[in-house]
Amino acid sequence: MKKIEAVIKPFKLDDVREALSEIGITGMTAIEVKGFGRQKGHTELYRGAEYVVDFLPKVKLEIVVKDDTVERCIEVITNAARTGKIGDGKIFVTPVEHVVRIRTGESGNDAV
Repeated sequence: MKKIEAVIKPFKLDDVREALSEIGITGMTAIEVKGFGRQKGHTELYRGAEYVVDFLPKVKLEIVVKDDTVERCIEVITNAARTGKIGDGKIFVTPVEHVVRIRTGESGNDAV
């Protein structure tokens, strides 16, 4: 099993969720986060004063999938989240050693 963490623009969340749902991925966690990468924030004007916004709002998705689903998930997330502009986000994939469904006690692939 693998854990896919995708940091995306907030307005792309519904597009990504719907695209993942179409390929059978129904469970995920979405967390509102703030961060920056190469775009390094931007400046805004508030009541006549200019200030720098370093951390931009993002959404972090966490999805645990079977090994044979990882590449398809990455492809779907990438296509649904891409705007072609800086700040589209990143995808991280890490191994998952063990999963347990609390309600039933199922573990491993059965719990995903």
